[in-house]
Amino acid sequence: MARKKKKAPASRLRVAMLGGQSEIGKNIAVLEYENDIIVVDCGLAFPDDDMLGIDLVIPDVTYLEKNIDRVRGILLTHGHEDHIGALPYVLKSVNVPVYGTRLTLGILERKLEENGLLQKVDLRTVYPGDTVTLGDAFSVEFIHVNHSIADACCLAIRTPVGTVIHSGDFKLDVSPIDGEVMDLTRLGEYGREGVLLLMCESTNAERPGYTPSEKSLASSFDHIFMTNYDKRVIIATFSSNVHRVQQIIDASVKFGRKVAVTGRSMVGVVSAAMKLGYMDVPDGALIDITDISKYPAEMITIVTTGSQGEPMSALYRMAFADHSQVSLTPGDLVVLSSHAIPGNEKLIGKIINELYRRGVSVYHDEGGVHVSGHACQEELKLMHALTKPKVFMPIHGEYRHLMQHKELAEFMGEDPSHIFVCEIGQVLEFDEETCRRAGTIPAGRVLVDGFGVGDVGNIVLRDRRHLSQDGLIAVVATVDPGEGVILSGPDLVSRGFVYVREAEDMMEEARTIAKDTIADALDRGVTEWTEIKAAVKDELSRFFYTKTKRKPMILPVIMNV
Repeated sequence: MARKKKKAPASRLRVAMLGGQSEIGKNIAVLEYENDIIVVDCGLAFPDDDMLGIDLVIPDVTYLEKNIDRVRGILLTHGHEDHIGALPYVLKSVNVPVYGTRLTLGILERKLEENGLLQKVDLRTVYPGDTVTLGDAFSVEFIHVNHSIADACCLAIRTPVGTVIHSGDFKLDVSPIDGEVMDLTRLGEYGREGVLLLMCESTNAERPGYTPSEKSLASSFDHIFMTNYDKRVIIATFSSNVHRVQQIIDASVKFGRKVAVTGRSMVGVVSAAMKLGYMDVPDGALIDITDISKYPAEMITIVTTGSQGEPMSALYRMAFADHSQVSLTPGDLVVLSSHAIPGNEKLIGKIINELYRRGVSVYHDEGGVHVSGHACQEELKLMHALTKPKVFMPIHGEYRHLMQHKELAEFMGEDPSHIFVCEIGQVLEFDEETCRRAGTIPAGRVLVDGFGVGDVGNIVLRDRRHLSQDGLIAVVATVDPGEGVILSGPDLVSRGFVYVREAEDMMEEARTIAKDTIADALDRGVTEWTEIKAAVKDELSRFFYTKTKRKPMILPVIMNV
């Protein structure tokens, strides 16, 4: 009797987040089926307080680099930094086609041009409603959503085992500035067809109700200009919020003001938005920042970056009198048209304190000057109700946001065993019937420091923290290993540990300990410099801790002749 052939195991869809889980920013998702991989978004995050000297944080894309021949493309949901900011770095090693809407790619083009990559990257423009095919496994439809930037989309990703909905960042705005309401109908159609997996943002999962409309700010800006008719008004907001900037310009024009834009990212985004027709600025309304002195102060509105207190942003430089074109005076009003991103509260407070110190009027953390671009609980419920997913994976948020979203999904009646709260790098595997956790792929963070990408890691950060907390002692000596004698030194140099002139006795005692340690090693015939340095380091570390309860970094420099 012929043996019955075993049925080959069905291929599985693999889904993982390489960023954006248990953190704010650095959003990037990977979907994989057989020989095809697609990527959704590729954003950056800003450094934490303990990342001394670090400029940016980008995702670790080692997995994509190792599988570059299978990566079919990168799909962008919108043009915010936390979704596209890492591309100038990642595209150097993962150079694949990039799909995005007009404004998204318009913002990206400027970034790529600054990094000398614009002519090397394949950018492909799509429009809401378009479907693109990537490899044999994936076809992706771009669906219009509202957000705090124009041209935002969520993605419907058809795969051989079912449809995945990736929400991107969204809100339900029934009175949007551009008149285009989120395409709820299309999402409902996918829900009726059947959605295998919903990957939905969680930023505002803790907030009840609905997110107010962007249009609701118009009356607030009118009120600000009306009641501060005798002041120069400086408004700080997110550079990518084109609709917010448009409303500021409209209100300024209504009250006879000229508008100047400052901050590199603000200038870049406004320029791209005007070029692509996403902003309508009356002739003569916009002036160069260098021309503001030609007009009375009460006729000027300045739109600037720095609403999150970023060091070296335009507002930061104004506050600390370091801006080349804008000098703040007590007759100015600064409006922070934003809410603090978690972790930025100290930076924002620092700027506000400095503004008050200069006598500037400050309007901040008050109602009417900012609305979120992210869905609150009722809007998240609507996304779940429309798509009716078999499996749900909360994305984009700190762990508490993800867990709150999980509870929201359970309230909607979704099976708790079909809800997966994942960390970055954790893989979910799907076939048409089942979903399971399936190990991890390489993921993490890559630190950008100046021109260095990835050359600063945990060890360097540890050393920087060590130096910032306890300082450095350098021990310099010259020896003759053949004769076994010390020719000069050791000399001790203190940086950030103690002021030598006020601790001469302790430093002299430390010098004696270092000298005796080196001499003892030479007497014992030790010729390995690493062993001598380690002995000096250990003895001095013990001595300084006994004397000061501090542990400075000890850097022995032993030279031989």
